[in-house]
Amino acid sequence: MAEDFIAADEEQALIAAIDAAPLSPFRFQGWTGKRLTHSYGWTYDFDRARFAESEPIPDWLKPLQARAAGFARLAPGDLSHALLIRYDPGAGIGWHRDRPVFEHVVGVSLGAGATMRFRRRSERGFDRRSLPLPPRAAYHLSGEARHGWEHSIVPIEETRWSVTFRSLRR
Repeated sequence: MAEDFIAADEEQALIAAIDAAPLSPFRFQGWTGKRLTHSYGWTYDFDRARFAESEPIPDWLKPLQARAAGFARLAPGDLSHALLIRYDPGAGIGWHRDRPVFEHVVGVSLGAGATMRFRRRSERGFDRRSLPLPPRAAYHLSGEARHGWEHSIVPIEETRWSVTFRSLRR
């Protein structure tokens, strides 16, 4: 994890740009989540289990895409998917692994801090870990953390935004 990955003024500009994007409620197999999302580059339709290209990553996200790629030691073009999320109070994400079409996951946390939880099955039930996500921090999931563990975001009391970049699995 990298704390203070972006400056406070960059954070405010990103929050404004995310709020100006065409966000819509997250949908999963007929269920509507509390968080608002919008994808660029690629999209996954959870209601129909379809993965498809979508509108390209916009110019205003390109500098963050390049910085996130550098943090993960990837080329900027490797991060071909960008997911914008706004978590209003009470929103979180349940236990999951990102879709297998994706490889590297690089997230940037904006607004309120949050906690990312991790779990994996063991002989005793689950091994568990937690990672605080302070405002303006970045994280990179790859290897065992990406494929061997599920993760979730604890519901929060204040508004939080995030930008999550993903590379496609080769």
